Amino acid sequence: MKYYLIAGEASGDLHGSNLMKGIREADNNADFHFFGGDMMNAQGGIMIRHYRDMAFMGLFKVVMNIRTIRKNLQLCKKDILSYQPDAIILIDFAGFNLRIAKFAKRAGLMVFYYISPKVWVWNKSRVKTIKQTVDRMFVILPFEVNFYRQFNYEVEYLGNPTLDAVSEKLTGRDDKNEFLLQNQLGDRPVIALLPGSRTQEIERCLPEMLALIPDFSDYQFVIAASPGIGLDFYTKYTRHSNVRIVFEQTYDLLKNAVAAVVTSGTATLETALLLTPEVVCYKTGPLSYHIGKMVVKLRFFSLVNLIMGKEVVKEFLQFHLKESLSSELNRIVNDETYRVNMIKDFKELRKILGEPGASGRIARRMIELVGKNRLD
Repeated sequence: MKYYLIAGEASGDLHGSNLMKGIREADNNADFHFFGGDMMNAQGGIMIRHYRDMAFMGLFKVVMNIRTIRKNLQLCKKDILSYQPDAIILIDFAGFNLRIAKFAKRAGLMVFYYISPKVWVWNKSRVKTIKQTVDRMFVILPFEVNFYRQFNYEVEYLGNPTLDAVSEKLTGRDDKNEFLLQNQLGDRPVIALLPGSRTQEIERCLPEMLALIPDFSDYQFVIAASPGIGLDFYTKYTRHSNVRIVFEQTYDLLKNAVAAVVTSGTATLETALLLTPEVVCYKTGPLSYHIGKMVVKLRFFSLVNLIMGKEVVKEFLQFHLKESLSSELNRIVNDETYRVNMIKDFKELRKILGEPGASGRIARRMIELVGKNRLD
């Protein structure tokens, strides 16, 4: 069967690649067209557009790149009509994907949504669009089932694919010495910096993270670089800092770090599942911040706290980040009881999310639904 996947950022590329692997295992004749990244490309098929040419964050960036966004939409629609897939699989990336969902529904194609847009944060009106255009939503956060149920829309939760992504590291051998040697690191404890997967996030959050270095002279700081963003982009900020940058080693870095400073997003969940104590931050543009402050009414913004329904990790937003992060990081590395209790909550988080293998379960369920649709 033919599958059309659309992912617009690094986390979508990761989960999309695992889903494609699961589909291939269950469907020997699987064929793919996709918008995604290098990880999805490694699974085979034809990549129509790389996500680095699609992800624009913040109102100003979207407006400035509206022409490119329109061209990408036109390209996607044209390729879908030419390819005629058995199923379209939309992965998060709501602004783009909900437009494609409307188009695909009008074209009579089967539409799956994998990893729900964060409609529970704001813009709940999008639920109406989802109900009208998406044949089946597969959510990856347990609380999303009840959120959609209040709108009389049944969704499926078959586990969280982040567990699939980290499970190998959870059970793998201890390779700390190898990691340190490979990256020319010394013996001092490592603090991981995860400044985000998009350039706008990195521009705002990385300088705040680097400002912590003088406060922690007994530690060595290492940045987990995002795939698709070149080294030169990071060195603009690090040239005067004694900090290492690693590519495609995020999980190895987290596993060997005593603590992490993490920009809010999927990385907060990955860090917790690898049992690395963390502090979470986020910084956006002034206009986006003030608009968000008016419309977002959530207690928490990190996935860890949202899933647990309580404050497990500290969250700091927008202002005085360096001072707040420094204070919390100091507590994480020096208060053993505090560390132990955080890790205990992380282990409970694992239980809530369920067993690994979500990507395979979701892939098989999608194939089953496509088969039923063909019979109908």
